[in-house]
Amino acid sequence: MSLARRLLLRASRSPWLADQLRRRAFLRRAARRFLPGEDLAAALDAAAEFARARLGSVLTQLGEQVTTQAEAESVRDHYLGALGQVRARRLPAQLSVKLTHLGLEVDRAGCEQALRALVARAADSGSFLWIDMEESRYVDVTLELFRRARAERESVGICLQAYLRRTPKDVVELLPLGAAIRLVKGAYNEPAKIAFPRKRDVDGCYAMLADRLLQEAARGRGRPVFGTHDVRLIAGIRERAVRYGTPATAYEIHMLYGIKAAAQRALAADGCTVRVLISYGTAWFAWYMRRLAERPANVWFVVRNLV
Repeated sequence: MSLARRLLLRASRSPWLADQLRRRAFLRRAARRFLPGEDLAAALDAAAEFARARLGSVLTQLGEQVTTQAEAESVRDHYLGALGQVRARRLPAQLSVKLTHLGLEVDRAGCEQALRALVARAADSGSFLWIDMEESRYVDVTLELFRRARAERESVGICLQAYLRRTPKDVVELLPLGAAIRLVKGAYNEPAKIAFPRKRDVDGCYAMLADRLLQEAARGRGRPVFGTHDVRLIAGIRERAVRYGTPATAYEIHMLYGIKAAAQRALAADGCTVRVLISYGTAWFAWYMRRLAERPANVWFVVRNLV
């Protein structure tokens, strides 16, 4: 992992930096490249615009690691309301949540109850709930709560990170469930014994897992989702899907709001199911630092404008 990426990921965990830099007008403007606004209304309006272009969406309120039960309950209620608005506006939108945002570290039982309530509401709304994956220390408990929720309802999927050395084993263990799995590369600061430090190793693991998921989908088991902006990787995934006989409707491509918008529309026009991940909320600093860490060359642009 490069020095620039390590520094950005470390910065993402600094409350002092978050407080200082979130006040800078330029950084707020720069972050707006990746999110339509700070409130749910802006996210829903963006989802409606994408729907008109035949693109689905996944909505997530930024935030994680809440420290009080009141905060966790507020997040739960916010998402319950969001699902109601998605249904009322008939949007092809899903939700993605972090378990620490639902109070995992405050009250695990309460977090599980909130998760089950959201999964049930998503099913009743004709929507779907994704459980986002966080740092490696949360993987076991996240997978455990996912399995419990999935045993009750099928309207829930799990995100897995290709840069973690354990992920191939996790995929194998989840395959019998026939669950929806969103595969991403990963964007947290992890030691080399836990995560692959070199990009080529992460890419190799991602491609290997994509192959396995596509082959399972060709047999009607599970629904793979590929979260990536790498157009060459996406092209390879689509080619292998044809080779394995995986229908284009059996898998999805997920890409972030504000990144490669033309590619998103081109893929959708070519018959690929595409969803845009729309983030919103005031707690955008840590998330934005992780976006910069994915391509540290962008840092010079930010620093130059701040100075």
